[in-house]
Amino acid sequence: MSETSAAPATTKKPGAKLSREAMYLIIRAPVITEKATLLSEKNQYVLRVSLDATKPQIKAAVEGLFGVNVVAVNTIVRKGKTKRVKGRPGRRSDVKNAIVRLAKDQAIDFTTSL
Repeated sequence: MSETSAAPATTKKPGAKLSREAMYLIIRAPVITEKATLLSEKNQYVLRVSLDATKPQIKAAVEGLFGVNVVAVNTIVRKGKTKRVKGRPGRRSDVKNAIVRLAKDQAIDFTTSL
């Protein structure tokens, strides 16, 4: 008898397809600020994403939801600040943003998309 090692079913390949539900869990919301608007003129868009999302997952989710070609993904994790709430110390949540650069002549219109 020969033994064959099979990979577990939970292992995901880098090019694996994401379900539409998983895409919505990865991409939370667009960031609409003055800086983000200036970046959109350079074909870059800022999105709020899940803290545990990876760059390949973000790329697959943006391409799947908006039907565009993503050239690059950069991520930023903003750590939550400690603030005082009614005299007691509290902490804001950590936030992860993704700056997504699209291929030339492509755009995302957040007002009509989704």
